[in-house]
Amino acid sequence: MIQALSTEQIRKIVGDQHQSSAASVMIHHVIIDSRTIIQPEQTLFVALEGAKFDGHDFIPELYELGVSCFMVHKSYQEPAHLLGKLELVYVEDTREGLQRIAAFQRDLFHSPVISITGSNGKTIIKEWLGQVLVQKYAVAKSPKSYNSQVGVPLSVFGISPYHQVAILEAGISKVGEMKILQGIIKPDIGVFTNIGTAHEEGFSSTDEKLREKALLFEDSQYIIYRKEHDQVSGFLESEFETDRLISWSDQPGADYTLTIRRDQERTKILLIKPDMEMFTFSVPFSDVASLENIRHVIVAALTLGMQTKDIQAGLDHLKAVDMRLTLKSGYNESLIIDDTYNNDLAGLRLALDFMAAQRPKNRKVIFLSDFMQVGQPGEVYQEVAELIKHYGIDLLVGVGETIQTLEGGLSCDAVFYKDTEALLSELQEDSFDNDLILVTGARVYGFERIVNKLQQRIHGTTLEINLNALTHNYNFYKTKIHPQTKLMVMVKAFAYGGGATEIANHLQQLRADYLAVAYTDEGVALREEGIALPIMVLNPAQESFYLLEKHNLEPVVYSPLFYSQLGKYCRAHQVSMKIHLDLDTGMHRLGFDQQQLGDLKVLTQQFPELIIASLYTHLVGADEATHEDFSKRQLSLFAQMCERVNLLLDYKPLRHALNSAGIIRYPDFQFDMVRLGIGLYGVEVNGIFDQKLRAISSLKTTISQIKELDADETVGYSRKGKMSKKGKIATIAIGYADGYDRRFSNGNGFVLIHGKRAPIIGNVCMDMCMVYLDGIDAKEGDEVLIYGPGISLKELASNIGTIPYELLTNISSRVKRVYYLD
Repeated sequence: MIQALSTEQIRKIVGDQHQSSAASVMIHHVIIDSRTIIQPEQTLFVALEGAKFDGHDFIPELYELGVSCFMVHKSYQEPAHLLGKLELVYVEDTREGLQRIAAFQRDLFHSPVISITGSNGKTIIKEWLGQVLVQKYAVAKSPKSYNSQVGVPLSVFGISPYHQVAILEAGISKVGEMKILQGIIKPDIGVFTNIGTAHEEGFSSTDEKLREKALLFEDSQYIIYRKEHDQVSGFLESEFETDRLISWSDQPGADYTLTIRRDQERTKILLIKPDMEMFTFSVPFSDVASLENIRHVIVAALTLGMQTKDIQAGLDHLKAVDMRLTLKSGYNESLIIDDTYNNDLAGLRLALDFMAAQRPKNRKVIFLSDFMQVGQPGEVYQEVAELIKHYGIDLLVGVGETIQTLEGGLSCDAVFYKDTEALLSELQEDSFDNDLILVTGARVYGFERIVNKLQQRIHGTTLEINLNALTHNYNFYKTKIHPQTKLMVMVKAFAYGGGATEIANHLQQLRADYLAVAYTDEGVALREEGIALPIMVLNPAQESFYLLEKHNLEPVVYSPLFYSQLGKYCRAHQVSMKIHLDLDTGMHRLGFDQQQLGDLKVLTQQFPELIIASLYTHLVGADEATHEDFSKRQLSLFAQMCERVNLLLDYKPLRHALNSAGIIRYPDFQFDMVRLGIGLYGVEVNGIFDQKLRAISSLKTTISQIKELDADETVGYSRKGKMSKKGKIATIAIGYADGYDRRFSNGNGFVLIHGKRAPIIGNVCMDMCMVYLDGIDAKEGDEVLIYGPGISLKELASNIGTIPYELLTNISSRVKRVYYLD
């Protein structure tokens, strides 16, 4: 924060009229996440209410951690045991209160603020502009894509007095939101990237969305835009004074002309300024989107007053921004968090939060470079030392000169190197064993070389799992169930192919109520990796009873015989065990039917060691409207069977019947818990809310080779592929041994290369397959999307007569899983 505030000042800012008998406290940190406390006695926790959590529920826990100041809804009632102990700020809306404090802090910052909005490119432009401006200025910028009604205030709190410029992005999804963000950001310089179809559903028309976004710049001194974007330029030129507008184009006629000249290695950008001064920039990108984003960056830097040679110095270090915290497999069971694009305190805090959320390892290790242009190194590195202590880092590997000021003042072991080359000359992969390693540093240090050295070499095809998309889907389903309804999440079959351990760990952070696996060994693996949530085992075997007991796993009991077998085991070993009763209401696979419920009376009396945690059933056709009558009969029968079982017990087990499809189609039958499966992974099988879910996984590979063939030449085994005309094919590094179904052969499947469909030609081979490059400009080494955003799993499954479940669960374990937060 730019300035610490007393709780008395905060009350005035947010309009709280309550008087407190407690002494006013000075607030240095405003947080919304109970896991991010560093100095609790100087922290204000803002209790936001959302679909996932209600922040008010965490107040007792936070008080135990030392936090005493809270912003709460005016209706909040203090727990009896905390009466008189809390310093409370009461507001009508805690989000609005958070925004008011942020607006007050922004007004204290008197250096330039640049803000970026538009449909695409906001985050990339912000990151690249930061990389360029850091050549001259101490820069504060929004961490990652913090551009929302909550993200923008949190970004403002990341601005410190020593910063010389701030870059904040702003994103909206409906009418009315930008007015609020404008009141917080108040940008001096604005960048309007473009207008497109993103978040279209929140606006009546593109014109309305354009007008709303432009509200961000109503008081800006300068507004930067590209002349070729007709809608944007036409609107801005009709609504804003000419002397506030700064346009650029690749053709003469704008304030700045920036013409592209491509060559094999780099791209030249010829700049002609308004005063006719010329300069040629050189950049390492050739794609259209990157070159547009870079030219926005150049014009913004020029507007701020940077010299062309300083801008070029920044562009020399420019690299593709992977705006993701990525979790990769390292040697000796280590995990690597790749955050090599980042180099500021706000980003470091986010990375350390992500690190803290991972499952326990032997050590926490961080590779960290010098911070660039920080203004006051002593103050910044003191905060780094506090973060390292708070997050329990065991080893710091520092690279650079100023970071060595930390030597001797840390709570952990530390080793320092003058540059990355010196570090790499000594770095050994076997120095790490089952460790959690964070690699984060400025671009100029090239820390990707550290990641490459430590990363385990596996099969080149990767399955990328977007944990933010998983969170989005989880929260979507949370909005569809009652607050009191519990949520069991299915992580069987390797979490539908996504990797059970990392996904289960993320679900544990999201506070899911239950997990479910298919087999006992899946549950054991989760327990051994530190997963503590209750775990239901769907298909336990008699020989696994010991493992169920040892690892506190809860088996499904589906028949009188199995009930008796498990009960005898528990009695013989003098242990009790929670179980889940499968009731057969029409699936006719496993489960107690109505006639067998009579046996339960004897069994429950005979084996009190077995505690029935839940009763559940499987719906046969919840995803199809044609089976609605049958599904409702199942649900009615289930309710009756539960009542009969409850009469046998002096307690009430949980009841659950709805799967992902049922949550959507039968909301009146949630009972006590629902089971979320395929929906979490981005497939809404009903087809009702397809657009509300996000694909969490992207299966990717690369082009190994490109060949040019004549018409009538054949391709692949059995000569099944035939060239209809002269053209090019590409061999890609994925086959049926990776889980890419052989039924995709001969045009039944397709992939995306540079956003264009390339059909499979010939038979899918064990380790590779071939695609036809009709009108696609590709080269060897280019990325190929097998499925993910842009390729519907439903469409792929339909093409070969199967279901999305099969495609997800078929992905081979030899395919490397990479987890990231975007």
